[in-house]
Amino acid sequence: MSVNTPANRSLQSAMRIDPTAIREIHARTDLASLVGSFVSLRKQGRDLVGLCPFHSERTPSFHVHPQEGYFKCFGCGAYGDAIAFMQRIESLTFPDAARVLATRAGVELAAETPADARRRSERETIYEANKVAAAFFARSLQSEEGADARRYCERRSIHPATIERFALGYAPESWDALVNELRRSGVDLALAAKAGLVKPRQSGGYYDFYRNRLMIPTLSTTGEIIAFGGRALGDAEQKYVNTSATPVYTKGHHVFALNLARRAAAAEGSLIVVEGYLDCIALHQAGFENTVASLGTAFTEDQARQLRKYAEHIYVCFDADAAGSAAAEKAIETAVGVIENAGSSVRVVTLPKGEDPDSFVRAQGADAFRRLVDESKPAVEFRLERELARLQTGFDSPSMIAQKGEALIREMTPVAEWDKWRVYVAGRLKIRPNDLRNSRFLANAANFVPRGPVRLGSRHVAPSFQPSSYEREILAIVLEEPGLLVEYAAELPPPSRFVNEIYRKIYQRLLEEAPPLRTSADIYALFAEDSAVADVLSALQKPDRSSTVRYADTEERRLHLERIIKRLQLEAEKERYQELSRQIDELVGAGKEVPADLRSDYDALVAKLKK
Repeated sequence: MSVNTPANRSLQSAMRIDPTAIREIHARTDLASLVGSFVSLRKQGRDLVGLCPFHSERTPSFHVHPQEGYFKCFGCGAYGDAIAFMQRIESLTFPDAARVLATRAGVELAAETPADARRRSERETIYEANKVAAAFFARSLQSEEGADARRYCERRSIHPATIERFALGYAPESWDALVNELRRSGVDLALAAKAGLVKPRQSGGYYDFYRNRLMIPTLSTTGEIIAFGGRALGDAEQKYVNTSATPVYTKGHHVFALNLARRAAAAEGSLIVVEGYLDCIALHQAGFENTVASLGTAFTEDQARQLRKYAEHIYVCFDADAAGSAAAEKAIETAVGVIENAGSSVRVVTLPKGEDPDSFVRAQGADAFRRLVDESKPAVEFRLERELARLQTGFDSPSMIAQKGEALIREMTPVAEWDKWRVYVAGRLKIRPNDLRNSRFLANAANFVPRGPVRLGSRHVAPSFQPSSYEREILAIVLEEPGLLVEYAAELPPPSRFVNEIYRKIYQRLLEEAPPLRTSADIYALFAEDSAVADVLSALQKPDRSSTVRYADTEERRLHLERIIKRLQLEAEKERYQELSRQIDELVGAGKEVPADLRSDYDALVAKLKK
């Protein structure tokens, strides 16, 4: 879809860019965010629309399709993907546009060397080997020797249409059936071994890695078969055998069925995350087509970032046994760290004891599972419940339990929600909310951030999230990634919110000069005549130990900036809540009626803070 003029073709031939890197750029680039940094967009169904930046118009005819990854103007005909957009909007060549987006997405991009070309050829051969293997497994499932595998599918209530949708297959109980098929198809067996399909014999030659297993392929979001999972049908020691790391597949980076689930996720605004292949397949068959699986690995931050691109709400649903609960806790912690801190939500679907998603939906049906989803708990509530249960089974004194309860609240919840969760935790611990609130004065100061300034000898300890902290971190992020200033201009606080005078001066100037700023050097150039500011900028690039800016790439910086913005919004809402409460208290205390609009504003804000 990218623009392909003769000039671009000549540049690409002189400096070919690895197609895998191009695919990675598209996979990691949020098209809506990219276009939105240049064009004011509004939601229209699943798409976004705005005035075309490439021709003059009064009625919006410029459409962005984030899920499909392209834009289209029905006025001037402009059309293309993220790279094409950068080419046109910035008048860049294809390689330069690719480099801009690669830097933005944290993708390494370089001219393709002969070694790169060999690696690309190797990856393409592995894709072809996987394609040949998947077709062979699919035929084998429908053959006479696949009868046991078909009966297994029937016992698991996997319908023929589902078998076709997920391209399920069967690896025969043979040492060389796939080897022979790959050889007939002209696939290099040494590369098939790199793909994890076959293994070398000590005596020479190769043998099939998967034998007598139901085969489940994993596809990338761009449609290539990248890995397989094999479910044992006999008495094999390992129930599942999965593809290990290969040149096209990295464990913990990919998500099973995301290629199938992303459209449903966009339509519903949510994704359901389960642990196993068959759990995922069963839920799809039951109508929950927004389900993905973590591919038998611990849920990782890479996987969480991928899911965040496709849905605002993530539901975690793991097995109800001890191992499943432990996996769920870890998955939730990871998901909250990446997804919830970026403004999305994570909820936990709790299954009855002894059930997994597959067994539950087969026995109880789709409506029963839908009720579980509807009754799901916010991740913070689930985590608090687990930790409180552990607290109550220990031998701590009441005061120590209160201290630990308060520590959990402060660790797991936004500051604007502390009072709400104190009521919940106090109820569980059978104490008063004030016991939690006051316990911080008894605890070790290192474990609790004070609400107000506290004098300790000659040192002044400021409260949590003091203004200079977020001001410093915003500037540090922008200094490393000036483009984020434009991208988040509408959400960042105004300069008037900055308390530190020199930070406010720098921030005001950066906002005024934002569009042309591309590098740290551009920012330093703005203040070349001001040595005091130059010293501050240098200090910002060397964060002190209290700073949380520790991110090495664009995506990490973006996520941290979003966390700061979200927290600032919560702080502002809490301040507004306190002001409205004060006004209402004064009116009630004076025996006056509270105006309807004031009561309405108060109720709306309380409801928002409780979400």
